[in-house]
Amino acid sequence: MLVQTASPHDPDVARLLTEHLEEMHATSPAESVHALPHEALAAPGVTLVAARDGDVLVGIGALKQHGAGLGELKAMRTTASARGRGVGAAILLHLLDVARTAGVARVSLETGSEQHFAPARRLYARHGFVECGPFADYRPDPLSTFMTLRLD
Repeated sequence: MLVQTASPHDPDVARLLTEHLEEMHATSPAESVHALPHEALAAPGVTLVAARDGDVLVGIGALKQHGAGLGELKAMRTTASARGRGVGAAILLHLLDVARTAGVARVSLETGSEQHFAPARRLYARHGFVECGPFADYRPDPLSTFMTLRLD
């Protein structure tokens, strides 16, 4: 498996991003959906990566830099056929390396607090993320779980 920089305009990446956005809107009310649209993932300060097994896309993830040493994980998604194969962990570790290289001191994330998001919360906890309060522009939301990891 190879994890490398990608574009949200790559056809297979765009399809997986669309699937991700549709699922987020199907599982959470609109005010609790914080997934970024395709164009926002192409913005300066955002690194989008794709994991591929040969030519087959198996997952995506992004790091958004907020400045002041804060990075945020976004768009973490594994294809249904690749779940349970370590794809999410590979993407996460790659993005943490990207963050370290960029001098990011802390990486935070927002994910859902519902049972549907329990596998994501377990993945992050296994890699040292701990729950925290809202960060950046987030506000308290009973449907959100905020987590963070210090890199320095």
